[in-house]
Amino acid sequence: MLYLTRREHFNGAHRLFNPNWTDEQNDATFGKCANKNWHGHNFDLYVTVKGLPNPDTGFVINAHDLSSILKKEVLDKLDHKNFNVDVHELKGVLPSIENIVQLIWKWIVPHLKGCQLHCVKIIETENIYVEYYGE
Repeated sequence: MLYLTRREHFNGAHRLFNPNWTDEQNDATFGKCANKNWHGHNFDLYVTVKGLPNPDTGFVINAHDLSSILKKEVLDKLDHKNFNVDVHELKGVLPSIENIVQLIWKWIVPHLKGCQLHCVKIIETENIYVEYYGE
């Protein structure tokens, strides 16, 4: 089994808050991330697929095809967006990177041919990242 990873970058803003909680509860749980005026990140996205090389191409997946999928299915939907306001699938969902990474997985899977999605990783800050293996 071989693993191929593509890295992408996107920028986005969000606010972490639970509308059923008081401002004090939100501030205590989410800190600066509960800022009413939003806050942003420069995200790094790593998408890893796995499979065996196609005997005709030698590729697990054509890197250009993977790049096109990520642009259309992820970057066009998230880059320079307010996740709370601009991303339909996140309406009513806390836009944590844990929830975003699962959404990205859902967006990518139907478009992969000849390989399987192995891992989606989002780096939110130099100290925080999430990896999702579809479990």
